[in-house]
This record gives sequence, structure tokens and C-alpha cells, in this order.
Amino acid sequence: MTEKFVAEKRITIDASADAVWQALTDPALVKQYLHGTNMETNWKVGSPIRWKGEWKGKPYEDKGTVLAVEPKQLLKTTHWSPMGGSEDKPENYHTVTYELAEREGKTILTLKQDNNASQEAADTMAEKNWGPVLEGLKAVAEQL
Repeated sequence: MTEKFVAEKRITIDASADAVWQALTDPALVKQYLHGTNMETNWKVGSPIRWKGEWKGKPYEDKGTVLAVEPKQLLKTTHWSPMGGSEDKPENYHTVTYELAEREGKTILTLKQDNNASQEAADTMAEKNWGPVLEGLKAVAEQL
């Protein structure tokens, strides 16, 4: 999988890394900010992860694999969605990385998603998709 054309989005959250980690990994909390998605995984490296839900009236099931889990520091998965129109093949998966850094009671969360079709597509993904998702995650984490 290539790393070119990486979507990157950073947000500062007025919450501990523990709260942000909980918001990233607890399916009930993820559902609150990720379009009502039902996330299923055991968070063990090499295990499958699934995101199921409905988008614009159509059911979907995205999938991937857990690649790295370092509590309160790093979470990394692969991700593929049939809604993107690509075949379910390894070269069509993204790697999504969440890096957490706690500073003075706040957490800086950096999200990176690789394997975008172009830099323009990566920038659009960062702003139009991940921007609102991270704002929602921030709101959830700040309430914990």
C-alpha cells in the first residue's frame, strides 16, 4: 500500500488522552460522532474491524484490520468501504492512523489517512470528512 496522497487533520481537544482514547475505541461513543456507525472489533492487533450503518438511506459495511494499538498514544487500522466504488483488494485499502499527544491537560489528535487518489482528494477527505468527524469526537471526549 502506498503512502502517497495523505489526508491529514489535527485537532486540539480539551480533554485527557485517556478521554480521547475512550472516544476513539468505545463503540457506544464512536456511534455518537461517526454518522451512527456500529463499530465492531476486539482491538487486538491483526483482528478485523467493521463499521456498519446507513448512509443516505443505504446500508453499508466498511471493514479493515487493526494494525497498532498503543493506549492513549497510537491507533492504526486499515479501512475499505464499498461506497468508494473500488474492489475489495489490499491495494484499495487506506491506512488510518490516530496519534495522541497530551499537553497540559489537553490532547492533540492527529489523524492521517493514506492511499488517496490525488492530493486534492486527500485534502477534500481531510476537510469534508475527517474535519466534522474530529469535531464530533472532540465534543464527545470533552464531555467525559
